[in-house]
Amino acid sequence: MNYLRQFCIILFVSFLGELLHILIPLPIPASVYGLILMLLALCTGVLKLAQVKEAANFLIEIMPVMFIPAAVGLLDSWSALQSIWLPVIVITILTTIIVMAVTGRVTQHLIRRDSHKNAKGADKK
Repeated sequence: MNYLRQFCIILFVSFLGELLHILIPLPIPASVYGLILMLLALCTGVLKLAQVKEAANFLIEIMPVMFIPAAVGLLDSWSALQSIWLPVIVITILTTIIVMAVTGRVTQHLIRRDSHKNAKGADKK
């Protein structure tokens, strides 16, 4: 029953994201609005992490299954992609490397900043 309640909360936030997508005429996907709403709700304390944690972990665990329809769609549209497959692969590889590098740098920066704060906090005590 706990999973059902948590999943309903996540669905409700996603629904609010869909509503925002309809109301705000920007080219932003509804899922992004939902993620922003979830982040705001968690950061402000309106929603506690424990209220959605188990269902969110479950959804993250089954995420690879969600890519199967997209992969089948790519196979289905092979005739349209056949003439441009090399640039698509090169762009995919390059953007993946860039995203990994930027993510690594940001993570390193945040870890250093936190360790700096902890070191200053220990000096004051």
